[in-house]
Amino acid sequence: MKHIYLCRHGESEYNAKKIVQGHIDTDLTENGILQAKKLGHFLKDKGIKKVISSDLKRAFKTAQIVAEILKVNHEVDPRIREMHFGTWEGLSYDWIYQNAKEHFDNWLANPVKHPLPKQESIESFEKRLRLFFEDVRNHNEDNILVVGHGGSIQGLLCIAMNLSMEHLWKFRHNNTGLSLILSDKNSTNVKFINMAYHLENSLEGGIITL
Repeated sequence: MKHIYLCRHGESEYNAKKIVQGHIDTDLTENGILQAKKLGHFLKDKGIKKVISSDLKRAFKTAQIVAEILKVNHEVDPRIREMHFGTWEGLSYDWIYQNAKEHFDNWLANPVKHPLPKQESIESFEKRLRLFFEDVRNHNEDNILVVGHGGSIQGLLCIAMNLSMEHLWKFRHNNTGLSLILSDKNSTNVKFINMAYHLENSLEGGIITL
């Protein structure tokens, strides 16, 4: 049985400032670096043999820190980048709540029916995630850590559970929150979602950050 751990990156500069990121390439904060270190030490006894991350800095650096602690290889795959959020990238949540709250709420409820202006198409987003997931399922290693973003990690969960991308934002991942997919040739099951014991009292609260 293959264990595919899914992890959202550590806190980024724009997470801390509550600004929409998407493909904007922001770095980890000091807190994000600490979260990644806590995650790495938590995973020491999980038998992980490979770490795969998005190429965006916040995911790449999270994975790099964890891979160094675990002493395993770190590979990069741009297919698990965050969704491109179109013209909303770089906007603050304060601005969105004041000027486009209804659209934002509708998008969270159903991103297929209510896309953001000029965002990456759901079809393109889902296709790259499906191709990545099938490749990971066929890797030789039985225990793999995938470090991505809120959207890409939750998209992979939708795929694993055979859910439409309409359900993309029904999940919630804290920074370095872990989910686990169990997979073999005949079945795929999700064991847990957004486990964050390693963060103890440092869990983020409030609004969803992208």
